[in-house]
Amino acid sequence: MSGKLIILSGPSCVGKSPLSTALGRFFPEIKSSLKPLVLYNDRSPRPGEKDGIDYYFRTREYIESLRKNEKYIVLEVRGDLQALDIEELRESLTQADVFFEGNPFVGSILLELAKAEKIPNLNMFMSPISREEILFLLGSDSNIELQDLVTDVMRRKLLRRTRKQKSELSMKDLENIEKRASSAYDELGMACQFSYVIPNHDGEDSENWDAFYYPLGDALKSLQSFVYLYRNEESNHAETWEKGLLPDASN
Repeated sequence: MSGKLIILSGPSCVGKSPLSTALGRFFPEIKSSLKPLVLYNDRSPRPGEKDGIDYYFRTREYIESLRKNEKYIVLEVRGDLQALDIEELRESLTQADVFFEGNPFVGSILLELAKAEKIPNLNMFMSPISREEILFLLGSDSNIELQDLVTDVMRRKLLRRTRKQKSELSMKDLENIEKRASSAYDELGMACQFSYVIPNHDGEDSENWDAFYYPLGDALKSLQSFVYLYRNEESNHAETWEKGLLPDASN
C-alpha cells in the first residue's frame, strides 16, 4: 500500500464539492494525482451528477443486499443508504492517493479503518462556523441556542443550493433540506475526531467559488488550506477542535 488516504468531510452543503471542483481548476496537478473514492448511494442523482463518478447510484434493495458481504460497510446517512467497498479502497491505495469528499459518518469510518490498518492519511473537516464564533456565541449574554443557529444557517444554505438546481421545490426537497439541516449540529460534534477543521462560510450556495476568475473570501482560504495541508505546509486558517466544544453534540 503506497498511497495516502485524503479525507474531506463536513455537513451537507458546507462547500466540499466546490472545493474539489476548484482544486481541479486551479491545482490540476494535485487533483489529477488523487483517485476519488466512490460510494454506493440509493438516492437519485442531483443535476450534473454522474453514475460511477459521484456515486454508484443503485436501488435501496441492492445496497441492503451488500450487508451480507463483509467487504462492504453499509450505513444510513441522513436518510440515504450508502455503502463503502473496502476492497476497492485498498486496491486504489496501491495505485495512488485516494480522495474521499463527503459526509462525516463515512469520514469517521475511514478514520477508524486508517488507524486499524495503519493507512497514511490526511483528514480534514469543513465547518460553516469557526471555533472563535462558537466560543463567542457560547459566552455571549444573548439567549442564542447554538444548535438552532447552526440548523438555521445550514437550512438557508441548502435552500439556496436547491433553488439554484431546481426552479421549484417539491415537498420531498423541503423534507430533505430539513433532515440535512437538522443533522448538521451533531455532525459538527464529530469535527474533533479530525486532525484539521477548516472554517468556511462560503458553502455550495455561495458565488464566491465560481462567479469570478478566482475564489474569494472563505472559499479561497479553504482551497488554500487544503493545498497547504496536502503539501505538508502550515495553514493559518485551519483549526483544531477539542472534544466537547459544542454542547450536547455527538462526538
